[in-house]
Amino acid sequence: MYFVQISDTHIGPTRGYARHGYTSYPCAEQLVELLNNLPVKPEFVIHTGDVVTEPDPRSYRLAAELFARLELPIYYVNGNHDTAAEIKQYLPMAACEPFTGDPDSLSYSFNVRGERFLVLDGRAPDELDPHGDLTEEQLDWLRQEATPDGLPLTIFLHFPVVPLNAPWMDAHMRLLNWAAVHDALRPAAKRLRGVFYGHVHQSLQIARDGIRYTAAPSSFAQFTAWPSDTEPLIDRAQPPGYNFVHLLPEQTIVRPCWFERP
Repeated sequence: MYFVQISDTHIGPTRGYARHGYTSYPCAEQLVELLNNLPVKPEFVIHTGDVVTEPDPRSYRLAAELFARLELPIYYVNGNHDTAAEIKQYLPMAACEPFTGDPDSLSYSFNVRGERFLVLDGRAPDELDPHGDLTEEQLDWLRQEATPDGLPLTIFLHFPVVPLNAPWMDAHMRLLNWAAVHDALRPAAKRLRGVFYGHVHQSLQIARDGIRYTAAPSSFAQFTAWPSDTEPLIDRAQPPGYNFVHLLPEQTIVRPCWFERP
């Protein structure tokens, strides 16, 4: 089976809204068109957060109008630029099982063709932004799910978990309780397909203790992620992109895909 990971669309209140020197909406619009015409149809699309730049009704209505044109089931992750309540209000999702009834948390699970998927909400209080932080309640849930035995398991969240070896990202963008999250995942390493996240606007693959952490490129603008980067910089050479993920019986393939900026 296959799924597509998209991330960090940063849709604004108007189609002409620009961020980091680029207009985000036309890129997201082109992305929807590309996904509708893929040569292989994925089971679903997962958006790993920052659907909008500011969580306001105009931006979410514009995002809802756009993603309604997607001819595939879609799921959303709560990013630091989003709110769970507004994602739930404006963006319909495919069938899932909520972990909690809390309107301010977007954590849930779903199964597709014998595979188990968990979505975690790492959005922290505004004063900690752009860091993430997973609640103890969700950590306990993760420990219950991440056991050695069970269905093949895939985790989605917005924030990076393990260190990235990019100083400004490690200082500002990781989960604050990243070590506890990584430790919770370790018992499931042999059945864990991977942990997929956004936030870093970069295609990254990290392996630690047998667990693969995979970031999707942003649909409109990429950050640099060099070991020498001490402040956020935009990589003007990298185009918009997404991940096409293959879940095969014996292996997982993540293929970063790039498209020309409209």
